Amino acid sequence: MKFLVLNGPNLNLLGLREPEIYGKQDYRALEDFVRQAASEAGVLVDLFQSNYEGGLVEAIQQAYGVYDGIVINPAAYTHTSVAILDALKAVRIPTVEVHLSDVSSREPFRQISYVSYAAVKTIAGKGFEGYREAVFFLKDLLTKEGGRHV
Repeated sequence: MKFLVLNGPNLNLLGLREPEIYGKQDYRALEDFVRQAASEAGVLVDLFQSNYEGGLVEAIQQAYGVYDGIVINPAAYTHTSVAILDALKAVRIPTVEVHLSDVSSREPFRQISYVSYAAVKTIAGKGFEGYREAVFFLKDLLTKEGGRHV
């Protein structure tokens, strides 16, 4: 099984951006954490981060036929991007939405998620651990469905 892990705008600034909300570890630490979680789950993983909506949309489109699952933290695009939602709906790859913070307890606008309309699960407020949960959830889901989704 092979998963694509997508991270949206400003996640490259982890450790600098509001560490009281997002933690003190940097983006490289997140990448290392995700790779370790994938290794533990016995799946392959590629990671991609973009501050541009179009970059994320293209990565989703290019995932078709290549990846069995997607883990996405769309960051601010969670609340604004119908384009990301449409791309996820088009490729129909099982997707788990992840947020480092508990968006349900933050500003009202952060409680709207377009991505959730395409996601099989949303995990929020668990920090880096949410990514591990997403990887293992997708592996279990796809195993129950009989393996590769592509």
